[in-house]
Amino acid sequence: MSAYQNTQYQAVDSYTNILNNQKAQSRRSKYIVIGCVIGVLAIIGVGVGVGVSVSKDHKSTAAKGAATNSSVVSQTDPNDPSTFIKNASWHQAFYGIAYTPEGSQLPECGNNLTDVITDIQLLSQLTTRIRLYGADCNQSALVLEAIKQTKVNMTVYLANYPVPTDGGAAYERQRDLIEAALQTYGTDHVSGVTVGNEYILDYLSDNGGSTQDPNGPVGNEGAALLLPNITDTISRLKGLGYNLPVGNADAGSYFNNEVLSAVDYGMANVHPWFADEVIQDAAAWTWEFFEDTNLADAANLTNKPTMYIAETGWPTNSSTAAAESDGPSNASVANLQIFIDTFVCAANANGTGYFFFEYFDEVWKDIEFGGVEGYWGIFNSDRTIKNVNIPTCIAP
Repeated sequence: MSAYQNTQYQAVDSYTNILNNQKAQSRRSKYIVIGCVIGVLAIIGVGVGVGVSVSKDHKSTAAKGAATNSSVVSQTDPNDPSTFIKNASWHQAFYGIAYTPEGSQLPECGNNLTDVITDIQLLSQLTTRIRLYGADCNQSALVLEAIKQTKVNMTVYLANYPVPTDGGAAYERQRDLIEAALQTYGTDHVSGVTVGNEYILDYLSDNGGSTQDPNGPVGNEGAALLLPNITDTISRLKGLGYNLPVGNADAGSYFNNEVLSAVDYGMANVHPWFADEVIQDAAAWTWEFFEDTNLADAANLTNKPTMYIAETGWPTNSSTAAAESDGPSNASVANLQIFIDTFVCAANANGTGYFFFEYFDEVWKDIEFGGVEGYWGIFNSDRTIKNVNIPTCIAP
């Protein structure tokens, strides 16, 4: 099994322990004030040496297929995905949303353009930004093709999910897929390329335990493996004439300074659920942790990378009774609504760049990991929205 098949939650228990240790650092007043105010491809031409070639007839079939999912999205022209009918009660309230196309795990690679078009039609009504986690199964090109066909205002952070134990094979495979997608679609809808997701957290967990300092000997050892991937990405993008930011994502407490000093941006996974926070305090804790840990650390680096919250949200269900609570609060749609109401508009107002976790429930995570892992979506796995109200504020 490849490392990319495992989600960013491989080390949930370790992440929980570290976040719990960070709770004592919280300063709630700043965010609480704001929160209270809110209250409430088949792809044509992508076969550039990566085995992705399709026919024009297949493109037409895919476009029609997107329209046939009428229970989710309707189109006025079944052959034109850009004619989808928008939901009048939805707003582009979210700064960004975390997204992985269904079926993007090796070795199955069951994703398809029809579903990705539907996803982009839905996502574009809630946000103008999405972030991916990797490039396997050609998801970079699928997403960019879907944006092209739907003609929506959307940009994407492409991503490479390298593995420290395969001699660079996963990195190089995904690098080539990203480059092929950029050569086909250009960069108009690309905000950056993220190299690594919870790489240092996973490396520490696999080599002595996650309680180690990410800037200690083992953390620096992991950084030495990841840095060549980052520098290679920067060099190759520039060599191809692309002026794109390159970044790194990790759990909020696990950024290595050598890695963060080499990138343009950092994306921090910050989850109040895994910090055992009560739902009423979850939004405030998220901002304070991000400010005290990630923004403060980045400000001390020479390159001063731009920092984003890569993941934050609240689960709505659990496949086991033991995992249905984080201690003080339950996994529920009602609590997701509380977190949306107290976090989203407040974060928009105070200038936090964030990616809400996540677009839809992912069945494969529930099968593989159990507990709450498969139930973080704003949408259900069938792409119907959960019983939540979307805020009326508009993200910057």
